[in-house]
Amino acid sequence: MQILDTTIRDGSYSVDFKFSCDDMAEIIGKLEKLGFEYIEIGHGMGLNASSPAHGVSLHTDIEYMDTANRTLKKSKFGFFCIPGIARMDDLHIAKQNGVSFLRIGINANQPDDAIQYITEAKKLGFIVMVNYMKSYLVAPCEFAKNAEIAEDCGADYVYLVDSAGSMLPDELEMYYEEVRKKSKIKLGFHGHDNLGLAVSNSIYCVQKGFDIIDCSLQGIGRSLGNASTEQVVMLLKRLGYSIDIDIPRLLEYGYVLLRDISSKELQNPLDLVCGYAGFHSGYLKDIYRCCNEKKVDPLRLIIAYSAVNKQNIDYNQLCEVADALPKDFENHPYKFGTYFSPLFSG
Repeated sequence: MQILDTTIRDGSYSVDFKFSCDDMAEIIGKLEKLGFEYIEIGHGMGLNASSPAHGVSLHTDIEYMDTANRTLKKSKFGFFCIPGIARMDDLHIAKQNGVSFLRIGINANQPDDAIQYITEAKKLGFIVMVNYMKSYLVAPCEFAKNAEIAEDCGADYVYLVDSAGSMLPDELEMYYEEVRKKSKIKLGFHGHDNLGLAVSNSIYCVQKGFDIIDCSLQGIGRSLGNASTEQVVMLLKRLGYSIDIDIPRLLEYGYVLLRDISSKELQNPLDLVCGYAGFHSGYLKDIYRCCNEKKVDPLRLIIAYSAVNKQNIDYNQLCEVADALPKDFENHPYKFGTYFSPLFSG
């Protein structure tokens, strides 16, 4: 199972397509450091989309490609590609500029419009992912036929795309089962959060057997956003999946990287790690005090203390746990003051 991070691409909708090259370099550099293999960049609507009609990017496709090439050493970066917006020449430009994967996006009721792009992309040597946008426009059996078309053209992945954030788990299951009757192609899921289901649906798809899912830091994306990378990773780890991603750094990076860029109200890493560790937020003032005394990372302290005591706070025990952690002198911007209110002591 793979996670594809779409913070830059789908997240660009939330910043009016104005990620700077410096913004992008910092974000994708941190994603690579965390261990993400697939990172999607560029305009939300993909190659050649920057225009008054679709929204003007701060930089050109090639400038973003150049930045990714300079920044990334191991991770693969890719672009979205909508037939009719992207020209065939754009595929060649992408190949010449180091793009590893293309995600060809086409409405699920127009599969034939993607055929030429899939074929050309495979000839050029891309990893090809076909995103059948608004997958709910077609019945599961028709979606399965679309998957066959993509597979016959050489695509590596087909995506079930919940563009409106409206699909329920039993619907996802029907699409999955129909595809598996006709095709062995790798399956992906891209969910939106309009009904608050992006994370749970993504987890469901992993458990069902999907090969890849899309997430973005803090869930930023079009409309109400995507599945939160932080929440998906934490839940998968809680469920026992082997994911080599450092939770405290993931939480910190998502928060710090986006707080001065996105207008979205970001989730405090302290709240997120409490859910992961099973730690009551009413005890966070003790964490604050102990971290100041012992100079340790609060996120790591919460995880370590919860591993030995979830029932209550024993401050002496908390300090003993802190003494076993590495010293940390970073300036962590976690807004501890919120939890000093009596409202958070219950």
